[in-house]
Amino acid sequence: MEEVFLFLAFAFSLTFAIGLLLEKIRVPWIFAALLIGASLTFYNPFYSVTSSQTFSLLAQLGMYFLLFVIGFEIDLTKMKKAGRFILKSTFFIIFLEALFGTALIHLVFGYDLFISFIVALSFATVGEAILIPILDEFKIINTKLGQSIIGIGLLDDILEILILIVVIFVVGTTTHTPTGISMTIAALFLLFGLTFALTKLEKASKKFNFLNVEILFLFILFVFFLFLGIGGYAHAIPIAAFLAGIALKTFIPEKRLKKVESEVKTMCYGFFAPIFFLGVGLSMDIKYIIAFPLLILLIVIVSNGAKLLGSYIVARKELGSKQSILLGIGLSVRFSTSIVIVKILFENNIIGSKLFSIIIASSIVFTFLVPLLFSNLLVRWKVAHT
Repeated sequence: MEEVFLFLAFAFSLTFAIGLLLEKIRVPWIFAALLIGASLTFYNPFYSVTSSQTFSLLAQLGMYFLLFVIGFEIDLTKMKKAGRFILKSTFFIIFLEALFGTALIHLVFGYDLFISFIVALSFATVGEAILIPILDEFKIINTKLGQSIIGIGLLDDILEILILIVVIFVVGTTTHTPTGISMTIAALFLLFGLTFALTKLEKASKKFNFLNVEILFLFILFVFFLFLGIGGYAHAIPIAAFLAGIALKTFIPEKRLKKVESEVKTMCYGFFAPIFFLGVGLSMDIKYIIAFPLLILLIVIVSNGAKLLGSYIVARKELGSKQSILLGIGLSVRFSTSIVIVKILFENNIIGSKLFSIIIASSIVFTFLVPLLFSNLLVRWKVAHT
């Protein structure tokens, strides 16, 4: 056990140091953990630790807490207010990227059309959280461009829920018996029922206005692990974590929510999420990345090209040519949800190590290049309000 503690001390200190450098180029610091994990695939002196059940459990909890926080941040009220332009843009861009992505995965990697479609949809998820600090810095968060990026990102959260449900169903049908499939469906109904019930218990939720932060935090953990337990019986833990976040977001009174939200995010991003990203990096097979750099480039070109084309077609009249291109570039950034989705597919042998490694490598490329390109074009095209 002492080896696990020493490894975590090493990993967190290195993540801290590299993360500070990444933030200077507007890349989220947490990607430092992914890069550290990927580098350990060349030579891993900590193999006994990283292959242990303890590390595996911590990495799994990291994935579940990430999904929980994503659900916790979804604002259903704002989604209901999405304008016609946002709705049209979201679905047209997603459709175009899913179409091109499905063709790419099917023709190049040889997966059937359905699995290719699921993987392609993971490309379509948007990591708008990475861009919000940039939008704020250049004072365009309240412009039509800024609100379009945020609005499409919010609607994209609905897509993330649907993809997770489909992924869990695919995992269930390919790895379990008919009895297991029935249990998966029953557990999903129970999870959605609990989620709906918590969103409607307005009178009960008012009592939480009088709870202190510590007790409220314990209640959040109770709901989180209750949902995980129910989801576990049907091998649907990821969607259970997601729904737990959505349920608590709507159940806890807003005044109390603001007081406990920072504690939840601190626990997730300060401890569990770095271990998850470290595990993702360790799962990569670097030999595929070295052997097939053109495949990484091809995924980047197809995915980014689809978003740019879709944004230009649907937003040129509303935003103008330059800002429609900026919209496409901004929406190209991918973050935690897309990585979680492909990790679930990989862990359940739906996709192989080659495709998994190349997709993660392309996500790293997007995460590094998009903030830099987006920021520079904002200034060069005089869109930024500085």
